[in-house]
Amino acid sequence: MFNGKEYVEKQSHDYTELREIISILRSPEGCPWDREQTPESLKKCLTDEVDEVLQAIDNRDPENLCEELGDVLLQLLLIAEIAKEREWFSFDDVIQGISDKMIRRHPHVFGELEGIQTADDTLDLWKKVKDQEKKDRQ
Repeated sequence: MFNGKEYVEKQSHDYTELREIISILRSPEGCPWDREQTPESLKKCLTDEVDEVLQAIDNRDPENLCEELGDVLLQLLLIAEIAKEREWFSFDDVIQGISDKMIRRHPHVFGELEGIQTADDTLDLWKKVKDQEKKDRQ
């Protein structure tokens, strides 16, 4: 029991609880393996899990795809938890950043831009916005 709460397999879990589980695993009372991990040590785990996602897609295996996407999410959450511990950024910062990027790169959906009709139009726009982002960072 952690924080007065019991975590039980096969009960309903949500995103908030998953983040709690990751935090517990990294805590002094958690798992020695999880506590030892660093972004560098998790690189191979992440690439292995991404490869397994690709295999599940190639195999058209939705059940396995669901599981493997969960494994990728685990790696992302572990790395983000380590980043939070190191005071680099939080997972909420990751969510904020990707949300802003998706809004910015889709002005035809979230803004006033018109005339985007095809997937090719969208890719051209994506590249233009991305190029502008690079210029703005310099």
